[in-house]
Amino acid sequence: MNLLRTGLLLAALTALFLFVGFLIGGEAGMLVALLFATATNLFAYWNSDKVLLSLYGARQVDETTAPDLVHTVRQIAGQAGLPMPKVYIVQNDQPNAFATGRNPEHAAVCVTSGLLARVNGEELAGVLAHELSHVRNRDTLTMTITATIAGAVAMLANFAYFFGGRRNPLGLIGVILIAIVAPIAAMLVQMAVSRTREFEADRMGAELSGRPLWLASALQKIDRVAAVTDNPQADANPATAHLFIVNPLHGGGLSGLFSSHPSTEERIRRLRAMAEQPPVQPGPWA
Repeated sequence: MNLLRTGLLLAALTALFLFVGFLIGGEAGMLVALLFATATNLFAYWNSDKVLLSLYGARQVDETTAPDLVHTVRQIAGQAGLPMPKVYIVQNDQPNAFATGRNPEHAAVCVTSGLLARVNGEELAGVLAHELSHVRNRDTLTMTITATIAGAVAMLANFAYFFGGRRNPLGLIGVILIAIVAPIAAMLVQMAVSRTREFEADRMGAELSGRPLWLASALQKIDRVAAVTDNPQADANPATAHLFIVNPLHGGGLSGLFSSHPSTEERIRRLRAMAEQPPVQPGPWA
């Protein structure tokens, strides 16, 4: 299912590349866009995780530099039957986290310094279990590819803005269409990664830790603080917002309609309801 979703997403974005290329330079522009799309897709598959970690200035840590964090990741990864992922920290006051990588063998988990400063060990375990659930479900391939290609779409649209119109078969109308396509493409990318994946990662994460209320408590803290704490890197690269456990952006209005994140209140409600059911599969702390 994840491979099918990724394939459909790549096909749709490739079609968008071709459309924008046609508006820039007709058939020749469409051919250039096809070559560019092919190269971008290949680059995204093999390197998007590296690009995203670099984009956020993530620093890799180990047992020496962050022993508690790495130990917790190792415990949960073992519980999930996953290879040990690489672990990163971003210097950012906003509490948040994300996972990336094309498959479990090449995965990475990244947390912000703000998260480490504001949650306790149990809440951190809940967050890490959620992120490793994305790795286990192979959501990370979809997330990293969409984030990278969204940036490429925006770049192509900017190119059209500055150089379009000369050979554009639709003239000024084509340039205007391209200017509209970029923000629409960004919104489509946010919606492409279904909101339901967050609910599923919450559920699986609660099972991995064995404590649904750990994640519920963490989400409550993260959502409250993130709402009043800026995330400059995410603000500069909104197409990556869907990577995080909680939306790092503060925009209201239409941004909420197109958010890839479900309501935090609903996520907490579901986790609390889960905690009231017969005990879930015990995690490594049970």
